[in-house]
Amino acid sequence: MKKAFLASIVCISLASCGGESKPTETKTVADMNPQFDKYKEQFIEDLWKIYPGWASSQGYHKYDSILVVPNDEARAKELTFAKANLDSLKSININGLSDNNKTDYYMIENQLKATEWGIIEMKSYEWNPSEYNVSGAFAEILAGNYDSLDVRLRNFYLKMANIPAYYEAAKKNIKNPTLEHTQLAIEQNLGGISVFETDLHDALNKVKFGEHEKQSIEATAKQAIAAIKDFADWLKKLDNKNPRSFRLGKDLYAKKFEFDIQSGYTADIVYEKALARKKELHEKMFELADKLWEKYLNKTEKPTDKLVLIKQVIDKISEKHVKPEEFQTAIEKQMPELVEFIKQKDLIYIDPSKPLVVRREPDYMAGVAGASISAPGPYDKNGNTYYNVGSLASWDKDRAESYLREYNHYILQILNIHEAIPGHYTQLVYANQSPSLIKAIFGNGAMIEGWAVYTERMMLESGYENSDEMWLMYYKWNLRTTCNTILDYSVHTKEMSKEDALNLLINEAFQQKAEAEGKWRRVSVTQVQLCSYFSGYTEIYDFREELKKQAGDKFNLKQFHEKFLSYGSAPVKYIKELMLSETNKSTN
Repeated sequence: MKKAFLASIVCISLASCGGESKPTETKTVADMNPQFDKYKEQFIEDLWKIYPGWASSQGYHKYDSILVVPNDEARAKELTFAKANLDSLKSININGLSDNNKTDYYMIENQLKATEWGIIEMKSYEWNPSEYNVSGAFAEILAGNYDSLDVRLRNFYLKMANIPAYYEAAKKNIKNPTLEHTQLAIEQNLGGISVFETDLHDALNKVKFGEHEKQSIEATAKQAIAAIKDFADWLKKLDNKNPRSFRLGKDLYAKKFEFDIQSGYTADIVYEKALARKKELHEKMFELADKLWEKYLNKTEKPTDKLVLIKQVIDKISEKHVKPEEFQTAIEKQMPELVEFIKQKDLIYIDPSKPLVVRREPDYMAGVAGASISAPGPYDKNGNTYYNVGSLASWDKDRAESYLREYNHYILQILNIHEAIPGHYTQLVYANQSPSLIKAIFGNGAMIEGWAVYTERMMLESGYENSDEMWLMYYKWNLRTTCNTILDYSVHTKEMSKEDALNLLINEAFQQKAEAEGKWRRVSVTQVQLCSYFSGYTEIYDFREELKKQAGDKFNLKQFHEKFLSYGSAPVKYIKELMLSETNKSTN
Protein backbone atom coordinates (compact mmCIF):
# COMPACT_ATOMS: atom_id res chain seq x y z
CA MET A 1 0.00 0.00 0.00
CA LYS A 2 3.01 2.28 -0.20
CA LYS A 3 2.46 2.91 -3.90
CA ALA A 4 -0.57 3.89 -5.92
CA PHE A 5 -1.25 2.04 -9.12
CA LEU A 6 -2.23 4.71 -11.61
CA ALA A 7 -1.95 2.86 -14.90
CA SER A 8 -5.18 1.63 -16.46
CA ILE A 9 -3.72 0.36 -19.73
CA VAL A 10 -0.96 -2.18 -20.17
CA CYS A 11 1.24 -1.66 -23.21
CA ILE A 12 3.26 -4.60 -24.49
CA SER A 13 6.01 -4.07 -27.03
CA LEU A 14 7.04 -7.09 -29.00
CA ALA A 15 10.36 -7.25 -30.82
CA SER A 16 10.75 -9.23 -34.06
CA CYS A 17 13.23 -12.05 -34.37
CA GLY A 18 15.14 -9.99 -36.85
CA GLY A 19 15.57 -7.12 -34.40
CA GLU A 20 13.09 -4.82 -36.12
CA SER A 21 10.39 -3.36 -33.91
CA LYS A 22 6.82 -4.37 -34.57
CA PRO A 23 3.98 -1.93 -34.01
CA THR A 24 3.07 -1.56 -30.32
CA GLU A 25 0.05 -3.61 -29.31
CA THR A 26 -2.26 -2.21 -26.65
CA LYS A 27 -4.08 -4.55 -24.32
CA THR A 28 -7.08 -2.84 -22.74
CA VAL A 29 -7.87 -3.84 -19.18
CA ALA A 30 -11.51 -4.72 -18.58
CA ASP A 31 -13.59 -2.08 -16.81
CA MET A 32 -13.98 -3.39 -13.27
CA ASN A 33 -15.98 -0.44 -11.93
CA PRO A 34 -19.49 -1.91 -12.32
CA GLN A 35 -18.40 -5.10 -10.55
CA PHE A 36 -16.60 -3.18 -7.81
CA ASP A 37 -19.51 -0.78 -7.26
CA LYS A 38 -21.84 -3.75 -6.83
CA TYR A 39 -19.35 -5.38 -4.47
CA LYS A 40 -19.15 -2.21 -2.34
CA GLU A 41 -22.91 -2.07 -1.89
CA GLN A 42 -23.01 -5.64 -0.60
CA PHE A 43 -19.86 -5.13 1.45
CA ILE A 44 -21.35 -2.16 3.31
CA GLU A 45 -24.61 -3.98 4.00
CA ASP A 46 -22.69 -6.97 5.35
CA LEU A 47 -20.43 -4.65 7.36
CA TRP A 48 -23.41 -3.21 9.21
CA LYS A 49 -24.65 -6.68 10.12
CA ILE A 50 -21.32 -7.37 11.81
CA TYR A 51 -21.09 -3.90 13.39
CA PRO A 52 -24.66 -2.65 14.07
CA GLY A 53 -23.43 -0.08 16.59
CA TRP A 54 -21.10 1.42 14.00
CA ALA A 55 -23.99 1.46 11.54
CA SER A 56 -26.11 3.48 13.96
CA SER A 57 -23.31 5.98 14.50
CA GLN A 58 -23.18 6.56 10.75
CA GLY A 59 -26.92 7.23 10.54
CA TYR A 60 -27.90 3.76 9.29
CA HIS A 61 -30.63 2.78 11.73
CA LYS A 62 -31.82 -0.60 10.47
CA TYR A 63 -30.01 -2.37 13.31
CA ASP A 64 -30.53 0.13 16.14
CA SER A 65 -32.13 -2.49 18.38
CA ILE A 66 -29.10 -4.80 18.32
CA LEU A 67 -26.28 -4.76 20.86
CA VAL A 68 -23.50 -7.19 19.98
CA VAL A 69 -22.15 -9.19 22.90
CA PRO A 70 -18.32 -8.96 22.58
CA ASN A 71 -17.53 -12.65 23.04
CA ASP A 72 -15.39 -15.18 21.16
CA GLU A 73 -18.21 -15.87 18.71
CA ALA A 74 -18.49 -12.19 17.77
CA ARG A 75 -14.73 -11.91 17.18
CA ALA A 76 -14.80 -15.08 15.08
CA LYS A 77 -17.49 -13.49 12.90
CA GLU A 78 -15.32 -10.38 12.49
CA LEU A 79 -12.34 -12.48 11.40
CA THR A 80 -14.43 -14.53 8.97
CA PHE A 81 -15.85 -11.34 7.48
CA ALA A 82 -12.38 -9.79 7.11
CA LYS A 83 -10.85 -12.89 5.51
CA ALA A 84 -13.75 -13.43 3.11
CA ASN A 85 -13.64 -9.83 1.89
CA LEU A 86 -9.87 -9.77 1.52
CA ASP A 87 -10.31 -12.82 -0.71
CA SER A 88 -13.06 -11.00 -2.67
CA LEU A 89 -10.79 -8.02 -3.26
CA LYS A 90 -8.25 -10.31 -4.91
CA SER A 91 -10.78 -11.01 -7.67
CA ILE A 92 -10.86 -7.30 -8.59
CA ASN A 93 -8.21 -6.21 -11.09
CA ILE A 94 -7.29 -2.89 -9.58
CA ASN A 95 -5.94 -1.60 -12.91
CA GLY A 96 -9.50 -1.69 -14.23
CA LEU A 97 -10.79 0.74 -11.60
CA SER A 98 -11.25 4.48 -11.72
CA ASP A 99 -8.97 6.59 -9.52
CA ASN A 100 -11.79 7.10 -7.00
CA ASN A 101 -12.51 3.40 -6.82
CA LYS A 102 -8.83 2.55 -6.43
CA THR A 103 -8.81 4.68 -3.31
CA ASP A 104 -11.92 2.93 -2.01
CA TYR A 105 -10.22 -0.41 -2.70
CA TYR A 106 -7.17 0.55 -0.65
CA MET A 107 -9.29 1.89 2.21
CA ILE A 108 -11.39 -1.28 2.40
CA GLU A 109 -8.25 -3.41 2.29
CA ASN A 110 -6.63 -1.38 5.07
CA GLN A 111 -9.73 -1.64 7.26
CA LEU A 112 -9.95 -5.41 6.86
CA LYS A 113 -6.25 -5.99 7.53
CA ALA A 114 -6.44 -3.71 10.58
CA THR A 115 -9.37 -5.76 11.88
CA GLU A 116 -7.40 -9.00 11.58
CA TRP A 117 -4.33 -7.48 13.21
CA GLY A 118 -6.36 -5.96 16.02
CA ILE A 119 -7.98 -9.23 17.01
CA ILE A 120 -5.00 -11.54 16.47
CA GLU A 121 -2.05 -9.38 17.55
CA MET A 122 -3.13 -6.17 19.28
CA LYS A 123 -5.77 -7.85 21.50
CA SER A 124 -6.79 -4.63 23.23
CA TYR A 125 -10.07 -6.32 24.15
CA GLU A 126 -8.03 -8.19 26.79
CA TRP A 127 -6.16 -5.28 28.38
CA ASN A 128 -8.30 -2.19 27.75
CA PRO A 129 -11.50 -2.30 29.85
CA SER A 130 -12.53 1.17 28.63
CA GLU A 131 -13.45 -0.43 25.29
CA TYR A 132 -16.52 -1.76 27.10
CA ASN A 133 -19.02 1.06 27.50
CA VAL A 134 -22.58 1.02 26.16
CA SER A 135 -23.66 4.49 27.27
CA GLY A 136 -22.59 6.41 24.17
CA ALA A 137 -24.61 4.27 21.75
CA PHE A 138 -27.75 4.60 23.88
CA ALA A 139 -27.26 8.34 24.36
CA GLU A 140 -27.12 8.77 20.57
CA ILE A 141 -30.51 7.08 20.23
CA LEU A 142 -32.09 9.52 22.67
CA ALA A 143 -30.36 12.56 21.16
CA GLY A 144 -31.17 11.66 17.55
CA ASN A 145 -33.80 13.28 15.37
CA TYR A 146 -33.89 10.69 12.57
CA ASP A 147 -37.17 9.08 13.68
CA SER A 148 -40.00 9.62 16.14
CA LEU A 149 -39.10 9.36 19.81
CA ASP A 150 -41.54 6.45 20.14
CA VAL A 151 -39.61 4.38 17.59
CA ARG A 152 -36.24 5.33 19.06
CA LEU A 153 -37.32 4.45 22.60
CA ARG A 154 -38.56 1.01 21.52
CA ASN A 155 -35.21 0.32 19.85
CA PHE A 156 -33.52 1.58 23.01
CA TYR A 157 -35.59 -0.90 25.03
CA LEU A 158 -34.79 -3.88 22.78
CA LYS A 159 -31.10 -2.98 22.72
CA MET A 160 -30.93 -2.80 26.52
CA ALA A 161 -31.82 -6.49 26.83
CA ASN A 162 -28.26 -7.52 25.98
CA ILE A 163 -26.47 -5.15 28.38
CA PRO A 164 -26.04 -7.72 31.20
CA ALA A 165 -24.64 -10.30 28.73
CA TYR A 166 -22.42 -7.58 27.21
CA TYR A 167 -20.70 -6.86 30.52
CA GLU A 168 -20.44 -10.55 31.47
CA ALA A 169 -18.58 -11.13 28.19
CA ALA A 170 -16.36 -8.13 28.96
CA LYS A 171 -15.35 -9.70 32.28
CA LYS A 172 -14.41 -12.95 30.53
CA ASN A 173 -12.36 -11.09 27.93
CA ILE A 174 -10.32 -8.96 30.32
CA LYS A 175 -6.94 -10.42 31.22
CA ASN A 176 -4.15 -8.46 32.91
CA PRO A 177 -5.55 -4.99 32.08
CA THR A 178 -3.59 -1.78 32.45
CA LEU A 179 -4.29 0.29 35.55
CA GLU A 180 -4.88 3.41 33.45
CA HIS A 181 -7.53 1.85 31.20
CA THR A 182 -9.15 0.18 34.19
CA GLN A 183 -9.58 3.51 35.98
CA LEU A 184 -10.90 5.18 32.82
CA ALA A 185 -13.43 2.37 32.33
CA ILE A 186 -14.70 2.76 35.89
CA GLU A 187 -15.12 6.53 35.56
CA GLN A 188 -16.74 6.54 32.13
CA ASN A 189 -19.13 3.66 32.81
CA LEU A 190 -20.31 5.14 36.09
CA GLY A 191 -20.62 8.53 34.39
CA GLY A 192 -22.79 6.97 31.68
CA ILE A 193 -25.39 5.64 34.11
CA SER A 194 -27.20 8.98 33.84
CA VAL A 195 -28.24 7.98 30.31
CA PHE A 196 -30.35 5.14 31.74
CA GLU A 197 -31.57 7.11 34.75
CA THR A 198 -32.09 10.79 34.01
CA ASP A 199 -32.05 10.91 30.20
CA LEU A 200 -34.28 7.87 29.66
CA HIS A 201 -36.73 9.01 32.36
CA ASP A 202 -37.02 12.46 30.72
CA ALA A 203 -37.62 10.87 27.31
CA LEU A 204 -40.34 8.55 28.63
CA ASN A 205 -42.20 11.55 30.00
CA LYS A 206 -42.44 12.94 26.46
CA VAL A 207 -44.23 9.93 24.89
CA LYS A 208 -47.71 8.46 25.31
CA PHE A 209 -46.74 4.88 26.07
CA GLY A 210 -49.05 2.72 28.15
CA GLU A 211 -48.15 2.24 31.80
CA HIS A 212 -47.21 -1.40 31.26
CA GLU A 213 -44.77 -0.51 28.44
CA LYS A 214 -43.16 2.25 30.49
CA GLN A 215 -42.75 -0.09 33.44
CA SER A 216 -41.11 -2.72 31.23
CA ILE A 217 -38.65 -0.18 29.86
CA GLU A 218 -37.83 1.15 33.33
CA ALA A 219 -37.39 -2.37 34.72
CA THR A 220 -34.97 -3.27 31.93
CA ALA A 221 -33.12 0.01 32.52
CA LYS A 222 -32.66 -0.95 36.20
CA GLN A 223 -31.13 -4.26 35.10
CA ALA A 224 -28.81 -2.36 32.74
CA ILE A 225 -27.76 0.03 35.50
CA ALA A 226 -27.10 -2.89 37.83
CA ALA A 227 -24.92 -4.55 35.16
CA ILE A 228 -22.90 -1.36 34.64
CA LYS A 229 -22.38 -0.85 38.38
CA ASP A 230 -21.45 -4.50 38.78
CA PHE A 231 -18.84 -4.18 36.01
CA ALA A 232 -17.35 -1.09 37.66
CA ASP A 233 -17.27 -2.84 41.04
CA TRP A 234 -15.69 -5.91 39.46
CA LEU A 235 -12.96 -3.72 37.97
CA LYS A 236 -12.36 -2.02 41.32
CA LYS A 237 -11.92 -5.38 43.07
CA LEU A 238 -9.95 -7.04 40.28
CA ASP A 239 -6.94 -8.95 41.56
CA ASN A 240 -4.37 -7.58 39.14
CA LYS A 241 -0.97 -7.94 40.81
CA ASN A 242 1.05 -7.57 37.60
CA PRO A 243 -0.90 -5.19 35.34
CA ARG A 244 0.11 -4.82 31.73
CA SER A 245 1.98 -1.63 30.87
CA PHE A 246 -0.09 0.93 29.00
CA ARG A 247 2.93 1.43 26.70
CA LEU A 248 2.34 -0.26 23.36
CA GLY A 249 5.95 -1.09 22.50
CA LYS A 250 7.83 -0.37 19.27
CA ASP A 251 6.53 -3.24 17.13
CA LEU A 252 2.83 -2.90 17.93
CA TYR A 253 3.13 0.89 17.73
CA ALA A 254 4.69 0.80 14.25
CA LYS A 255 1.94 -1.47 12.94
CA LYS A 256 -0.88 0.54 14.50
CA PHE A 257 0.64 3.71 13.07
CA GLU A 258 0.67 2.12 9.62
CA PHE A 259 -3.00 1.13 9.79
CA ASP A 260 -4.34 4.25 11.51
CA ILE A 261 -2.35 7.04 9.89
CA GLN A 262 -1.77 5.65 6.35
CA SER A 263 0.76 8.39 5.79
CA GLY A 264 3.37 7.00 3.45
CA TYR A 265 5.86 7.93 6.18
CA THR A 266 6.86 5.52 8.93
CA ALA A 267 6.36 6.40 12.59
CA ASP A 268 10.14 6.90 12.90
CA ILE A 269 10.21 9.45 10.06
CA VAL A 270 7.24 11.41 11.41
CA TYR A 271 8.94 11.53 14.81
CA GLU A 272 12.13 12.97 13.28
CA LYS A 273 10.09 15.55 11.35
CA ALA A 274 8.39 16.59 14.57
CA LEU A 275 11.73 17.09 16.32
CA ALA A 276 12.88 19.36 13.47
CA ARG A 277 9.60 21.30 13.54
CA LYS A 278 9.90 21.86 17.29
CA LYS A 279 13.29 23.50 16.79
CA GLU A 280 11.91 25.71 13.99
CA LEU A 281 8.96 26.81 16.11
CA HIS A 282 11.19 27.74 19.04
CA GLU A 283 13.10 30.14 16.78
CA LYS A 284 9.90 31.76 15.46
CA MET A 285 8.50 32.09 18.95
CA PHE A 286 11.66 33.66 20.32
CA GLU A 287 11.56 36.38 17.64
CA LEU A 288 7.98 37.31 18.56
CA ALA A 289 8.43 36.99 22.32
CA ASP A 290 11.54 39.16 22.24
CA LYS A 291 9.59 41.74 20.25
CA LEU A 292 6.69 41.67 22.78
CA TRP A 293 8.90 41.78 25.88
CA GLU A 294 8.81 45.55 26.35
CA LYS A 295 5.01 45.66 25.92
CA TYR A 296 4.34 43.14 28.67
CA LEU A 297 7.45 42.82 30.86
CA ASN A 298 9.50 45.97 30.35
CA LYS A 299 10.21 46.32 34.08
CA THR A 300 11.48 42.76 34.38
CA GLU A 301 15.04 41.71 33.66
CA LYS A 302 15.16 39.86 30.36
CA PRO A 303 16.41 36.26 30.76
CA THR A 304 19.24 34.96 28.59
CA ASP A 305 17.63 31.55 28.09
CA LYS A 306 15.39 31.75 25.00
CA LEU A 307 12.87 29.20 26.23
CA VAL A 308 12.53 30.95 29.60
CA LEU A 309 11.94 34.27 27.81
CA ILE A 310 9.26 32.73 25.59
CA LYS A 311 7.54 31.14 28.58
CA GLN A 312 7.45 34.36 30.59
CA VAL A 313 5.86 36.31 27.72
CA ILE A 314 3.33 33.55 27.07
CA ASP A 315 2.46 33.35 30.76
CA LYS A 316 1.79 37.09 30.86
CA ILE A 317 -0.37 37.12 27.73
CA SER A 318 -2.26 34.05 28.99
CA GLU A 319 -3.66 36.06 31.89
CA LYS A 320 -6.28 37.33 29.44
CA HIS A 321 -9.03 34.70 29.47
CA VAL A 322 -12.72 34.17 30.14
CA LYS A 323 -14.21 33.32 33.53
CA PRO A 324 -14.91 29.62 34.27
CA GLU A 325 -18.67 30.08 34.11
CA GLU A 326 -18.37 31.86 30.72
CA PHE A 327 -16.25 29.23 28.97
CA GLN A 328 -19.02 27.53 26.99
CA THR A 329 -20.84 30.81 26.32
CA ALA A 330 -17.67 32.32 24.84
CA ILE A 331 -17.37 29.37 22.46
CA GLU A 332 -21.00 29.68 21.35
CA LYS A 333 -20.56 33.40 20.76
CA GLN A 334 -17.60 32.93 18.46
CA MET A 335 -19.24 30.56 15.98
CA PRO A 336 -21.05 33.26 13.92
CA GLU A 337 -17.92 35.45 14.03
CA LEU A 338 -15.87 32.70 12.36
CA VAL A 339 -18.54 32.16 9.73
CA GLU A 340 -18.62 35.88 8.94
CA PHE A 341 -14.83 36.07 8.53
CA ILE A 342 -14.83 33.10 6.17
CA LYS A 343 -17.57 34.69 4.07
CA GLN A 344 -15.71 37.99 3.88
CA LYS A 345 -12.48 36.31 2.78
CA ASP A 346 -14.27 33.80 0.53
CA LEU A 347 -12.30 30.87 1.97
CA ILE A 348 -14.82 28.04 1.75
CA TYR A 349 -18.58 27.53 1.54
CA ILE A 350 -20.21 26.92 4.93
CA ASP A 351 -23.59 25.21 4.61
CA PRO A 352 -26.01 27.11 6.92
CA SER A 353 -28.51 24.23 6.88
CA LYS A 354 -26.25 21.84 8.82
CA PRO A 355 -26.78 22.44 12.56
CA LEU A 356 -23.86 22.92 14.95
CA VAL A 357 -24.82 22.62 18.62
CA VAL A 358 -22.39 23.60 21.40
CA ARG A 359 -23.10 21.46 24.47
CA ARG A 360 -21.58 20.39 27.77
CA GLU A 361 -19.47 17.27 27.27
CA PRO A 362 -21.50 14.17 28.28
CA ASP A 363 -20.14 12.33 31.33
CA TYR A 364 -19.58 9.10 29.42
CA MET A 365 -17.06 10.93 27.19
CA ALA A 366 -15.12 12.64 29.96
CA GLY A 367 -11.52 11.96 30.85
CA VAL A 368 -9.77 11.96 27.46
CA ALA A 369 -10.14 15.32 25.68
CA GLY A 370 -11.53 18.66 26.88
CA ALA A 371 -13.19 19.52 23.57
CA SER A 372 -14.42 17.36 20.72
CA ILE A 373 -16.88 17.06 17.85
CA SER A 374 -19.62 14.43 17.50
CA ALA A 375 -20.80 14.48 13.91
CA PRO A 376 -23.71 12.72 12.20
CA GLY A 377 -22.88 9.95 9.76
CA PRO A 378 -23.36 9.94 5.97
CA TYR A 379 -26.84 8.38 6.27
CA ASP A 380 -27.98 11.14 8.62
CA LYS A 381 -26.61 14.19 6.86
CA ASN A 382 -29.07 16.63 8.41
CA GLY A 383 -28.46 15.50 11.98
CA ASN A 384 -26.90 17.76 14.60
CA THR A 385 -23.16 18.11 14.91
CA TYR A 386 -22.24 18.53 18.59
CA TYR A 387 -19.31 20.57 19.83
CA ASN A 388 -18.63 18.93 23.20
CA VAL A 389 -17.13 21.29 25.76
CA GLY A 390 -15.65 20.03 29.03
CA SER A 391 -17.27 21.47 32.16
CA LEU A 392 -15.19 23.31 34.77
CA ALA A 393 -17.99 23.35 37.34
CA SER A 394 -16.44 20.82 39.74
CA TRP A 395 -12.86 22.09 39.41
CA ASP A 396 -11.07 23.91 42.21
CA LYS A 397 -9.96 27.49 41.61
CA ASP A 398 -6.29 26.76 40.85
CA ARG A 399 -7.02 23.95 38.40
CA ALA A 400 -9.64 26.04 36.57
CA GLU A 401 -7.27 29.03 36.39
CA SER A 402 -4.50 26.84 34.94
CA TYR A 403 -6.87 25.41 32.34
CA LEU A 404 -8.21 28.81 31.32
CA ARG A 405 -4.71 30.23 30.95
CA GLU A 406 -4.02 27.38 28.56
CA TYR A 407 -7.21 28.21 26.64
CA ASN A 408 -6.71 31.93 26.90
CA HIS A 409 -8.32 34.67 24.79
CA TYR A 410 -6.19 33.81 21.75
CA ILE A 411 -5.94 30.04 21.97
CA LEU A 412 -9.66 29.62 22.62
CA GLN A 413 -10.24 31.14 19.18
CA ILE A 414 -7.73 28.74 17.61
CA LEU A 415 -9.44 25.85 19.40
CA ASN A 416 -12.78 26.89 17.91
CA ILE A 417 -11.25 27.10 14.44
CA HIS A 418 -9.87 23.59 14.93
CA GLU A 419 -12.93 21.92 16.40
CA ALA A 420 -15.63 23.75 14.53
CA ILE A 421 -15.29 26.33 11.77
CA PRO A 422 -13.67 25.73 9.32
CA GLY A 423 -12.10 22.70 11.07
CA HIS A 424 -13.77 19.45 12.09
CA TYR A 425 -17.40 20.54 11.79
CA THR A 426 -16.91 21.93 8.28
CA GLN A 427 -14.79 19.01 7.05
CA LEU A 428 -17.23 16.40 8.34
CA VAL A 429 -20.18 18.15 6.68
CA TYR A 430 -18.29 17.95 3.38
CA ALA A 431 -17.35 14.32 4.05
CA ASN A 432 -21.02 13.40 4.32
CA GLN A 433 -21.61 14.89 0.86
CA SER A 434 -18.90 12.76 -0.73
CA PRO A 435 -20.25 10.39 -3.40
CA SER A 436 -18.03 7.68 -1.91
CA LEU A 437 -19.65 6.07 1.12
CA ILE A 438 -16.42 4.19 1.79
CA LYS A 439 -14.47 7.43 2.22
CA ALA A 440 -17.08 8.70 4.66
CA ILE A 441 -17.41 5.64 6.89
CA PHE A 442 -13.71 4.70 6.89
CA GLY A 443 -12.61 8.24 7.65
CA ASN A 444 -8.86 8.62 8.05
CA GLY A 445 -7.99 10.22 11.38
CA ALA A 446 -4.82 11.89 10.10
CA MET A 447 -6.72 13.60 7.31
CA ILE A 448 -9.51 14.68 9.68
CA GLU A 449 -7.17 16.03 12.36
CA GLY A 450 -4.68 17.30 9.79
CA TRP A 451 -7.37 19.39 8.12
CA ALA A 452 -8.35 20.96 11.45
CA VAL A 453 -4.72 21.85 12.21
CA TYR A 454 -4.23 23.17 8.67
CA THR A 455 -7.20 25.54 9.02
CA GLU A 456 -5.65 27.16 12.09
CA ARG A 457 -2.68 28.39 10.08
CA MET A 458 -4.78 29.12 7.00
CA MET A 459 -7.12 31.41 8.94
CA LEU A 460 -4.24 33.41 10.40
CA GLU A 461 -2.53 33.62 7.00
CA SER A 462 -5.82 35.03 5.67
CA GLY A 463 -5.70 37.85 8.23
CA TYR A 464 -7.75 36.53 11.13
CA GLU A 465 -6.89 38.41 14.37
CA ASN A 466 -3.59 39.46 12.85
CA SER A 467 -1.35 40.43 15.79
CA ASP A 468 1.98 39.40 17.25
CA GLU A 469 0.14 37.97 20.26
CA MET A 470 -2.10 35.79 18.11
CA TRP A 471 0.82 34.50 16.03
CA LEU A 472 2.84 33.73 19.15
CA MET A 473 -0.08 31.79 20.59
CA TYR A 474 -0.64 30.06 17.27
CA TYR A 475 2.97 28.89 17.26
CA LYS A 476 2.48 27.68 20.84
CA TRP A 477 -0.61 25.77 19.71
CA ASN A 478 1.20 24.35 16.69
CA LEU A 479 4.05 23.36 18.98
CA ARG A 480 1.47 21.43 20.97
CA THR A 481 0.49 19.54 17.81
CA THR A 482 4.15 18.86 17.12
CA CYS A 483 4.88 17.73 20.67
CA ASN A 484 1.84 15.44 20.60
CA THR A 485 3.78 13.33 18.12
CA ILE A 486 7.04 13.51 20.09
CA LEU A 487 5.20 12.61 23.30
CA ASP A 488 3.18 9.73 21.85
CA TYR A 489 6.13 8.14 20.08
CA SER A 490 8.48 8.61 23.04
CA VAL A 491 6.07 7.28 25.65
CA HIS A 492 4.99 4.19 23.73
CA THR A 493 8.30 3.20 22.10
CA LYS A 494 11.08 4.86 24.13
CA GLU A 495 9.86 4.42 27.74
CA MET A 496 9.57 8.19 28.35
CA SER A 497 8.80 8.79 32.03
CA LYS A 498 6.00 11.00 33.30
CA GLU A 499 8.60 13.42 34.67
CA ASP A 500 10.27 13.79 31.26
CA ALA A 501 6.89 14.04 29.54
CA LEU A 502 5.77 16.89 31.79
CA ASN A 503 9.11 18.63 31.26
CA LEU A 504 8.60 18.43 27.48
CA LEU A 505 5.05 19.75 27.69
CA ILE A 506 5.56 22.48 30.30
CA ASN A 507 9.10 23.76 29.62
CA GLU A 508 9.46 23.09 25.88
CA ALA A 509 5.84 23.29 24.72
CA PHE A 510 4.92 26.01 27.26
CA GLN A 511 1.73 24.29 28.40
CA GLN A 512 0.03 24.91 31.71
CA LYS A 513 0.37 22.19 34.34
CA ALA A 514 -3.33 21.21 34.13
CA GLU A 515 -3.04 20.76 30.36
CA ALA A 516 0.19 18.80 30.65
CA GLU A 517 -1.27 16.49 33.32
CA GLY A 518 -4.31 15.93 31.11
CA LYS A 519 -2.13 15.13 28.12
CA TRP A 520 -0.12 12.61 30.16
CA ARG A 521 -3.35 10.85 31.03
CA ARG A 522 -4.44 10.93 27.42
CA VAL A 523 -1.20 9.40 26.13
CA SER A 524 -1.54 6.68 28.75
CA VAL A 525 -4.99 5.60 27.50
CA THR A 526 -4.57 6.16 23.73
CA GLN A 527 -1.94 5.20 21.18
CA VAL A 528 -0.95 6.75 17.80
CA GLN A 529 -3.97 9.09 17.65
CA LEU A 530 -1.87 11.97 19.02
CA CYS A 531 0.37 11.64 15.93
CA SER A 532 -2.51 12.22 13.52
CA TYR A 533 -2.49 16.02 13.97
CA PHE A 534 1.07 16.67 12.91
CA SER A 535 1.31 14.02 10.19
CA GLY A 536 -1.94 15.04 8.49
CA TYR A 537 -1.26 18.78 8.75
CA THR A 538 2.22 18.44 7.28
CA GLU A 539 0.98 16.52 4.26
CA ILE A 540 -1.91 18.90 3.57
CA TYR A 541 0.09 22.10 3.95
CA ASP A 542 2.98 20.81 1.83
CA PHE A 543 0.55 19.72 -0.89
CA ARG A 544 -1.14 23.12 -0.96
CA GLU A 545 2.19 24.90 -1.24
CA GLU A 546 3.17 22.57 -4.08
CA LEU A 547 -0.01 23.44 -5.99
CA LYS A 548 0.42 27.17 -5.31
CA LYS A 549 3.91 27.03 -6.76
CA GLN A 550 2.66 25.26 -9.89
CA ALA A 551 -0.40 27.47 -10.48
CA GLY A 552 1.12 30.83 -9.55
CA ASP A 553 -1.41 33.67 -9.79
CA LYS A 554 -4.10 31.26 -10.99
CA PHE A 555 -4.21 29.43 -7.64
CA ASN A 556 -7.60 29.81 -5.94
CA LEU A 557 -7.65 29.00 -2.22
CA LYS A 558 -11.42 28.44 -1.99
CA GLN A 559 -11.37 26.06 -4.94
CA PHE A 560 -8.49 24.13 -3.38
CA HIS A 561 -10.35 23.77 -0.08
CA GLU A 562 -13.63 22.64 -1.62
CA LYS A 563 -11.98 20.23 -4.06
CA PHE A 564 -9.77 18.77 -1.31
CA LEU A 565 -12.76 18.16 0.97
CA SER A 566 -14.94 16.76 -1.81
CA TYR A 567 -13.15 13.41 -1.63
CA GLY A 568 -14.35 12.69 1.88
CA SER A 569 -12.12 11.66 4.76
CA ALA A 570 -9.64 9.67 2.68
CA PRO A 571 -5.93 9.54 3.57
CA VAL A 572 -4.15 12.66 2.35
CA LYS A 573 -1.86 10.70 0.04
CA TYR A 574 -4.89 9.40 -1.88
CA ILE A 575 -6.60 12.79 -2.07
CA LYS A 576 -3.37 14.21 -3.44
CA GLU A 577 -3.25 11.52 -6.15
CA LEU A 578 -6.90 12.09 -7.08
CA MET A 579 -6.53 15.86 -7.34
CA LEU A 580 -3.34 15.62 -9.38
CA SER A 581 -4.96 13.01 -11.66
CA GLU A 582 -7.92 15.32 -12.31
CA THR A 583 -5.58 18.23 -12.97
CA ASN A 584 -3.55 16.19 -15.46
CA LYS A 585 -6.68 15.02 -17.27
CA SER A 586 -8.04 18.56 -17.58
CA THR A 587 -4.78 19.87 -19.03
CA ASN A 588 -4.29 17.04 -21.54
